Amino acid sequence: MIVPKLQYISQGATTQEHLEHIQKACSAGVELVQLRLKNISDEAFLAAAKEARTITAHFQTRLIVNDNYKIAKEVNADGVHLGQSDSDPGEARAYLGNFYMIGGTANTLEECQILIEKGVNYIGLGPFKFTTTKQNLGPVLGLEGYEAILDELKTETPIFAIGGIALDDVTDLMRTGIYGIATSTMLTADFNNVSKLHTFLKGADFMEEVWNNNSPE
Repeated sequence: MIVPKLQYISQGATTQEHLEHIQKACSAGVELVQLRLKNISDEAFLAAAKEARTITAHFQTRLIVNDNYKIAKEVNADGVHLGQSDSDPGEARAYLGNFYMIGGTANTLEECQILIEKGVNYIGLGPFKFTTTKQNLGPVLGLEGYEAILDELKTETPIFAIGGIALDDVTDLMRTGIYGIATSTMLTADFNNVSKLHTFLKGADFMEEVWNNNSPE
């Protein structure tokens, strides 16, 4: 399963703002969107997920739903993202089947290893910096944290950097070997950053290809 390298995590003061921002993200060219709503009823979440699916389908953008894998299946989303306190990835996989994307949140090497063993399609590893968008924030990793974890993991499972990422951080983050970027605030503040991020992420692919071609066999 090919996972896009840029993920927009929805943000807003209201459900309607989340949906408006998803629309703007899709219009700007984001290929993977996560609907992340907290502290609302399942009924309200389902209604929002249906609308988010309508928006993303129009743009042929992939949609993943935060936490609730049953709602993800009901609205025919592309997958679900599970936090540390959410459902087990194995339980979600048994319900969804193999064609759905399942992502997980990690803060440590051990948490990454557990998620990989459980067969997730990608991992959101963070936080990179302090961020106010998530409660119960884990220890900040910084560039050194990513380098240490990725060097030890040596995995083909896509690892996303997440948490307080600014545009100026992306080049250095990609040098750590991270697969991609998951962000909310940076894009919500300015969806023009989508094209800039795509340039950075494609540039990282190009530099890796150059390095591989020039490396001694």
